[in-house]
Amino acid sequence: MILTSLILIPLLGGILAWASDRPPSVWPRRISLFFMFLEFLVGLFLRVYPGLYVTQGSGTWLVEMETGWLPQFGISFHLGLDGISLLMVLLTALLGIMGVLASWTEIKERNGFFHFNLLFSLAGIIGVFLALDLFLFYFFWELMLVPMYFLIALWGHERRSYGAVKFFIFTQAGGLLMLMAILGLVFVNGADTGSYSFGYEDLLGTSMAPGTATILFLGFLAAFLVKLPALPFHTWLPDAHTEAPTAGSIILAGLLLKTGAYGLIRFAVPLFPDAAARFAPAGVALGAAGIIYGAVMAFAQTDLKRLIAYTSISHMGFVLLGISVWNELALLGVVIQIICHGVSTGALFMMAGALQERIHTRELARMGGFWLRAPRMGGIGLFFALASLGLPGLGNFIAEFLILLGAYEVSPVASAVAAGGLVLAAIYALRLVWRAFFGEPGDASPDVSDLSVREMAPLSVLILVILWIGMCPQTLIDEARPGVAGLIENRTDAVMAFHNADKGIVVKKEIARSGVVRSREVGCDSL
Repeated sequence: MILTSLILIPLLGGILAWASDRPPSVWPRRISLFFMFLEFLVGLFLRVYPGLYVTQGSGTWLVEMETGWLPQFGISFHLGLDGISLLMVLLTALLGIMGVLASWTEIKERNGFFHFNLLFSLAGIIGVFLALDLFLFYFFWELMLVPMYFLIALWGHERRSYGAVKFFIFTQAGGLLMLMAILGLVFVNGADTGSYSFGYEDLLGTSMAPGTATILFLGFLAAFLVKLPALPFHTWLPDAHTEAPTAGSIILAGLLLKTGAYGLIRFAVPLFPDAAARFAPAGVALGAAGIIYGAVMAFAQTDLKRLIAYTSISHMGFVLLGISVWNELALLGVVIQIICHGVSTGALFMMAGALQERIHTRELARMGGFWLRAPRMGGIGLFFALASLGLPGLGNFIAEFLILLGAYEVSPVASAVAAGGLVLAAIYALRLVWRAFFGEPGDASPDVSDLSVREMAPLSVLILVILWIGMCPQTLIDEARPGVAGLIENRTDAVMAFHNADKGIVVKKEIARSGVVRSREVGCDSL
């Protein structure tokens, strides 16, 4: 039941937080904070207790559970946790704590209902990271959508209704296409095997015509690329981020985007390896284009939260690039990028929320000179801006370096273009720091006050996390490597190795004697 408890803890916390909403409304946030700390401790327990390691036929899982749910339809309550999903759960718990703390004084109305929606959204996200039944996966995919809509629509800023509706339409449309693809995959597999099942392992290796595989793959791809988001499905993100409350922005940037990346890694590519191979050149191109586009658009923004939102599009371009090349180095970089982007961008949104709460504006033109008035805020803002641009010694640099190294094995051109995004990142990050913390004070600058101890404590934790990953990346690499190796080795129909030639990206398939196609692995022993 320990995997079930990971989902039940935030659900129970959200219900109790809503039920405790009585003046002066201090208990909802206290209860929410307690339950998210409990969630993090349970995740750590799963990491350090060696007796939970069991070996399954499809790879090594820390723990797995399965029980009947709707057996007549081939649906089971099947959860599994490996190193990759464990890191995702720990990130969810950590950013959940940060979201509660960031909302401590910001949310003044319907406090209990706010924390109910916040924790229910986190429960849906954790369910996405644990589900090994595709119907269950879709259930949690939709569960995280509705409370996030309410967070934006009820507690957002000036154009919150527009941002919430746009977010809902984009993500719901992608989710419905994925549902159709799931049903199509189940029917194709059932016609082939005579047994209908939504189980992930049952659907791996489903035999189907190339055209059918491509159509079903595109259904999954629509949901995951919208949530990532990738060009040209990104337009909902800046509006949702800009209008969301601080906690909503933290969860959106740090976690919801990562469910799209996780869906590509865990479901889309392994279930449709041939179709994924055909899409890979386009994925490489979209990833590289997203890196440049997000960086250029971030530089052009005058709204602080909108600027940070476009940096997420750029950073998620690295994720799409790494997934598209599908080798060990790149996938390890993707996992680390997911963690580091969630931490650093979540911290930047916390800073943006603290500023807006003080000066009641997000316009960079009205800021300036904060370094003298709020030196602690200035120092922390500078640190996370440097983390966002990929400064060596910080976790983001490790992630992007591994992705670029893996991408170079596929296409030196795409890798070079993506590396150019790092230069653009330095430009927009330094512009952010200069305009907000240095330069001439704006008309809102006199109203700023420095960070309190309550605000400094969570940001200091996030600083330590980024420093730890940057200085000791092997810890995360060792945790993620078994899951990454399992994803590569258990591609049941085709695993690609890429290289760049004069005519462009060439896809090669290496067919093993056993009939299982395996990839050329890139070693990471030197890291």
